[in-house]
Formats: sequence, C-alpha cells, structure tokens
Amino acid sequence: MIKIAIVGATGMVGGKMLELLSNEYKVKNSKLFLFSSEKSAGKKIKVNNVEYVCITLNQENLEIMRPNFVLFAAGGDISKQFIPIVKKLGGISIDNSSAFRMDENTPLVVPEVNKYVLDDPRYNVQGVPLVIANPNCSTIQSVVVLKPLEDAFSIKRVIFSTYQAVSGSGKDGIKDFEITKEGKINEFYPHPIYNNLIPHIDVFLENGYTKEEEKMINETRKILGKQDLAITATTVRVPILNCHSVSMNIEFKNDITIEQVKNVLENAEKENKGLVVVDDVQNNVYPMPMIADNKDPVYVGRIRMDSSRQNTINLFCVADNVRKGAATNAVQIMHHIINNANS
Repeated sequence: MIKIAIVGATGMVGGKMLELLSNEYKVKNSKLFLFSSEKSAGKKIKVNNVEYVCITLNQENLEIMRPNFVLFAAGGDISKQFIPIVKKLGGISIDNSSAFRMDENTPLVVPEVNKYVLDDPRYNVQGVPLVIANPNCSTIQSVVVLKPLEDAFSIKRVIFSTYQAVSGSGKDGIKDFEITKEGKINEFYPHPIYNNLIPHIDVFLENGYTKEEEKMINETRKILGKQDLAITATTVRVPILNCHSVSMNIEFKNDITIEQVKNVLENAEKENKGLVVVDDVQNNVYPMPMIADNKDPVYVGRIRMDSSRQNTINLFCVADNVRKGAATNAVQIMHHIINNANS
C-alpha cells in the first residue's frame, strides 16, 4: 500500500492534486490522506463519491501516518517546518513552494525536461531524492518549450514576458478579481485587477526586479543546467481567471531557420514531451488561455523569426497554471518515481 498525503488540500493547488489523484492520475494500491491546518481539521472533501476528512498537520500525525509521499501545497513556511520531519521518517516530499527550489541539494524537476536528475547520486537517499522541488508555474511551461530548442540549437539568451492569471495568487487573487469586477475596492492586489494589468508579482527586490521575475531567471538556469544563460523577465498579472501565457524571445548560438525550429517543436509534440504546437495564423489558430484551461499540455504558437536580430525567434505559449504549472507536475514526478521503483 502506497500512502500519499496532500498538505493544503483545501487550497486551489492541493484541491487539484486531490482531483487528479482521484481521476486520471490514480495510483494503484494507494491510500490518500489530507493534511490541513488545525483550523480546517475535520473538514470533509468529497471527490468521486469518496469522502476525505482533513487531519491536522503536526509531527505526531505524520509519525502515525508515515506517508510514503507528501505533496506540499501550503506555502514555504509550512514546507520548511514539516519537510524535514517527513525526511526523517523516510518519506518523499514534493514541494510546490519556493522554499527548496534553489537549494543545491534539492532537484528542481519538470518530468518532460529533466527527470534524469531524480537518478543523480548527489540528491539520492536510498535510491531516490527525499525532497523534490516543483518549479514556479511560469517556469514550468517555459522550460517545456525551451528544452527541445536548447538540445537542438543551444540557447544564448531568453527574454520572458508573462501574462499571469489571478488563479496564480490562489483564492485571494480570484476573490480580488471578482470584487473589483463588481466595482468594489481591491483587498489583495495593490491595485484593482479587473480591467487592468499589474506589472508586479511578488515583492520588489533592490535591483528593480520582482521576486517572481528572479524565480523565472534562476529556476530556468537550474533546470536547463546553464548557470551562465543570459535571461531577463517581466512578469505581469492580467485580469483572467486561469492559465498563464508567456511571450519568449529566444536567441540561439547556432544558425537556425524557422522551419527547423517548427520541426523541432512538432517532433517534441510527437514524442509526448508535454507540448502541443498551435500555429496556423492564417486561420487565426494560436495559443490562448481558453484552449489550455483544465488541460495538461503546454500550447505553443506564434512562432516566427525576430526580424531585428540574427538567429532569434519569438513565440507564445500558454498552459493551465494550476494543473501543469503546479498540481500535475508534482503528481507526474511522483508517478515517475513509483514507476521506476516497479520497473
């Protein structure tokens, strides 16, 4: 019996993890446990006519349950407090917060891109890493597109511009969208989000970038294994409910043609590398949030040469930030580890 626990199941990402594990990502011979704050303990969540009761997250209950896998979706402070306890108990933690992403002893994983790092001896305890970090939502969808291009042409520089949905801020972001749509005062964002764009995600740093922008830069370098890769980013909150969009300007070290670039991305789609090419502008076909909603692939299109710079392209990608950008990615990591153990 594989015991799987979700921390933060009453939140958006934790709830989506529960939904996935109860449906298309079900693990054979497994049992699900939901951990929550003391305030939410006893709350009942029903999925597929199965009722789950939230249990208080504390050391005593972790020691009693001894889960094999714990999917954390409750913020960095909770992860820092309880992941060391899970590790001592021999369980595997997959963390959706930023707490361990840049830790040199923790793999940062997108299965379609770098699942091989799960086998790296420097991370392993008893054959697998006991702590695995889930990247930032916008980083995840971006590297799914960048990886096949990096392998084919070697990337020299990337410029990210993001258009991030309010669901990326959880229930507070969605509430702010709804109340400002009704003309009420914003409670969560620094400005009204309805009928507006806010070029400000997370806190500002001394260098003028936001923490969200810094996350994208540093995490992309770590995942692609290129610490010297030139990257810059601007991240923007936009007034839609779900699905993040990312515009990328990508410069390559090697000579390219647009036909070669499209072939690489189309082949990645055929090889089930997590992306779908949606690029028929003559018929107004391109990636949009409405086609990515509640789906796992990263949709990529608007693929074209940058007419101002040699060996450089522009493209646009969209993905469901709650699914692939968070919950699905974590669940896929767990599935990979379980499948490896059974093979």
